Amino acid sequence: MITFGFRNRFGGLLRAVVAIALGVVMVAFPATSLVVIVKIVAAFLIASGVVSLIFGIVNRANGGLALMVTNTVVDIVLGVIVFIFPEEVAGVVMFLLGLLLMLFGLFQLSALLSASRVLPMGLWTFIFPVLCTVGGAMVLFHPFGLGKFITLVAGIALLVYGVSDMISTWKMRKAMKEYEIRFNTSSSSASGSKDTPAMDDVKDVDYEKVGEDK
Repeated sequence: MITFGFRNRFGGLLRAVVAIALGVVMVAFPATSLVVIVKIVAAFLIASGVVSLIFGIVNRANGGLALMVTNTVVDIVLGVIVFIFPEEVAGVVMFLLGLLLMLFGLFQLSALLSASRVLPMGLWTFIFPVLCTVGGAMVLFHPFGLGKFITLVAGIALLVYGVSDMISTWKMRKAMKEYEIRFNTSSSSASGSKDTPAMDDVKDVDYEKVGEDK
């Protein structure tokens, strides 16, 4: 059974919350949300570069200043490029977002299918991962261009993924508990049968009591 990514319930919840939050923003503001998100990423890159430089200067006695300066230059240059060309970068972001949504949807399907051998899964459980995969494919190949419509599709796909991740995490947690119960029960039964001596070869034997001569 595939359990990667589902052992920590808070990890699944965090992924779902972030996806739903981004999805709400992209659905509410499809015309401008992606550019705004790209500019926020650019600001984070520039801020990260400045922090790296300050950290390197403060801890220059410990060495590593050259590495921090290199990291600063890379972060700031990337941040400036992203900030100057947000629309071009948005296209790359949409491509990566579509790819991730499609891969995550397929992964959820695989995990739920593997868990269905342990715990019955309703058909509705697989609907959201399928929709997420389809939405990711639409964004990835963007047949309608990188305009407002595809941003809306990406936002809806993120919302679907967030809901799907919450459901998948809940189902997978139940399946893992059921698997542990079955595994522990079968292990206990096997060990118990080994500890109990086999009685199949024991046969009844007739005997006579021989009295002692007086």
